Amino acid sequence: MYPLPVPQPLTEGGMRAAHYEGPMNFAASHDVAEHNANLLLAALPPQELAQVLPMLDQVKVEAGEVLSEAGEPFHHIYFPHDCLISLLGVAGGRLTLEVGLVGREGMLGATVALGHQTAQVRAVVQRPGSASRMTSSDFRTEFARNPALQRVLYRYTDNLLAQAIQIAVCSRFHVLEARLARSLLITRDRLQSDKFHLTHEFLAHALGVRRVGVTKAASALQQQGLIIYSRGNIEILDPVGLAAAACTCYEIVKDAAAGAVSSAFV
Repeated sequence: MYPLPVPQPLTEGGMRAAHYEGPMNFAASHDVAEHNANLLLAALPPQELAQVLPMLDQVKVEAGEVLSEAGEPFHHIYFPHDCLISLLGVAGGRLTLEVGLVGREGMLGATVALGHQTAQVRAVVQRPGSASRMTSSDFRTEFARNPALQRVLYRYTDNLLAQAIQIAVCSRFHVLEARLARSLLITRDRLQSDKFHLTHEFLAHALGVRRVGVTKAASALQQQGLIIYSRGNIEILDPVGLAAAACTCYEIVKDAAAGAVSSAFV
């Protein structure tokens, strides 16, 4: 039903545990289970993950929190567990357009690995939750010496770029109703839930339109019986019908996101 694969079996607490050979104390096992909720970290071989663990902290992020600002230095790298981060292109410091979403399949700050010291987009928490976090300096050091991390992040960055290109094309050529359907479906896939919260204001920033445009597009989808949208609470009633209402960009972006995860396990 959802495109993201599950690379490791779940523990009773709902986290993924890596398979280490030999003894492991409880504290180490608990740390691995926490951070392996992120699929990119879970893709690392156990030995490489063990070297990364001391640099990671588990943090909570809140809805609306700005984790990076376009043109400003990256301070931290984030590997989401159950939160969702919207990547917004910024024009004139005010106008925005969503160019990507980062959930448990990915990371925020991948361009640091390519030598960028500053953020290229504004990163805003769309859904609150937890994430693994490390400093940008630690990440650069570890990336330079860890071939497994390099392979995983090169594949992810390539797929993230493919998503951004397709979303940009979609924003230029497709009608708002189809774009909203695409955005809602992508959010559903990332969260693996038919119910989530997105305000008119947030959707307007993400889609680069006025709030009245979001209201009209959401009303059209609701009248077709595809969604229920009330005070920012969204429920997708008919995923198949909503996919039919969306443009073909949805399938392209979905496949790119799935490829970012599946290729990391090759």
